[in-house]
Amino acid sequence: MKPLVIIGITAGILAGLWTQFSTPLGLITWVGFLSWACFFAAGGKRAGLLKTIPANLSGVLWGAIILWAAPNLPVPGALGISVAIAAFAMCVQARWSVLGFIPGAFAGCAAYFGTSFDAAGTSLALIAGACLGWLSEYTAGLFATGKKDPTPAPAADTQAVA
Repeated sequence: MKPLVIIGITAGILAGLWTQFSTPLGLITWVGFLSWACFFAAGGKRAGLLKTIPANLSGVLWGAIILWAAPNLPVPGALGISVAIAAFAMCVQARWSVLGFIPGAFAGCAAYFGTSFDAAGTSLALIAGACLGWLSEYTAGLFATGKKDPTPAPAADTQAVA
């Protein structure tokens, strides 16, 4: 079977399970999918996981800072100023390799706002989603190679479809 078909099967199974069980477990389904996408956008594999989780969580932190700063800045346009500063910081923090995945930070911040400022729920779902991304890729690698310690299937690349 082709690698993208195998990863499609493993991701599909895990996505169905995530959808069925995330809400009853108190996890925010769409946030998990957002982080899952970040995992693949970050290149997948262990490196993608290690890029996604810290970047996503830093975005939640920047969102909380925006939420705190906007009403406490005694100037017109405080919300816009707070967002501008946080956006700048999410880009500049990428100089530190552990926070180098800028899209992950923006996704984490957006998820925090999208969940009506639920920092704990957002953070848990972001971590779960990134882990599900890794698991979908890892299990695809198991099926693709038939070995116990496989090289995971390549990250989803639409140009690789043949």
